Amino acid sequence: MKKKNVMVIFGGRSGEHEISLISAASILRSMDKNKYNIITVGITKEGIWKLYEGPIDEIENGNWEKIADESKEEKGFKNHMSLLPMGEDRGIVILGDNRTEKIDVVFPVLHGPFGEDGTIQGLFEMMNVPYVGAGVLASSVAMDKAIAKKLLQADGIPQAKYAVIMFKQYREDETNIIHEIEDNFEYPIFVKPANMGSSVGITKAYDRGELKKSIESAGKYDRKIVIEETIKGREIECAVLGNDNPIASLPAEIIPSAEFYDYHDKYIAGTTQFVIPAELSEDETEKIRNTAIKVYKILDCTGLARVDFFIERATNRVLLNEVNTMPGFTKISMYPKMMQTIGIEYGELIDRLIMLAIERFNEKNS
Repeated sequence: MKKKNVMVIFGGRSGEHEISLISAASILRSMDKNKYNIITVGITKEGIWKLYEGPIDEIENGNWEKIADESKEEKGFKNHMSLLPMGEDRGIVILGDNRTEKIDVVFPVLHGPFGEDGTIQGLFEMMNVPYVGAGVLASSVAMDKAIAKKLLQADGIPQAKYAVIMFKQYREDETNIIHEIEDNFEYPIFVKPANMGSSVGITKAYDRGELKKSIESAGKYDRKIVIEETIKGREIECAVLGNDNPIASLPAEIIPSAEFYDYHDKYIAGTTQFVIPAELSEDETEKIRNTAIKVYKILDCTGLARVDFFIERATNRVLLNEVNTMPGFTKISMYPKMMQTIGIEYGELIDRLIMLAIERFNEKNS
């Protein structure tokens, strides 16, 4: 069988750049070289695209940029690469060092804005090339917590109480907005940028002073800020895989070592505990799985997503937290680990995602 040319894209302009490097390195190490010709493309924090042909380990530590530049100078070509539409040929071409390659599938291992929010997905649509993961609409809606919450609320999905404020309006009318928040929420209060992942910019405020600092912090990442009540309960996640007929993993539980599962706890401290699968009753497990699939379908997700929940201790209510359309993807990340609970190992998972991308593309273009 002819090998498929797969372009793996990593890095990006978001605050989750470093997480993308780790995810991409893990995927690249596990991709079957007998099935795929792999072309790796890195995007710098400044948004510069670079063809990278160096060691995988140098992606994780950030040295890939220097190696890509050195390779360019040694080979003496001016452009790192060019992406060109192929029309009915369904693909894109890479030009560099007098080489051309038709791309069969793009695997964008990009987290956060400019990668998980529909922007790069729109580029792939214009290029007429299959790509792994959610489409333009699902990517953009799931990334914007404020919009996603409103849509899912309209469909009756239970969630924590929330409000949305615009950072510009807050700057213009701080006193009234603070009073309005305090009238509707009890401390502690979660404050989140609407468009960010990996807990970047999320803080928990215990009083008015901390609330103001939290809003200012979130405002560094987004013009739109989500205010959310604190749910005292268990943090549960569920992995979903598929297009029109998705399947759900067994749920997993996160037991944070910090106040909540923040960026430091996720990627630096490494002291969070995970229970995979979560210790839930059969009814609770099926409710989580069924709700995860329902949410996935409402947002029109394809490929993959991780759907996060709370189970409130006092009431046992299952409340949706958020949806991630390109979750962390190392071998020890929650999404692949949860897929293992239903018998899908890491390498097979990568294969399935590539085939799902091609399947969706062919259905749209048939």
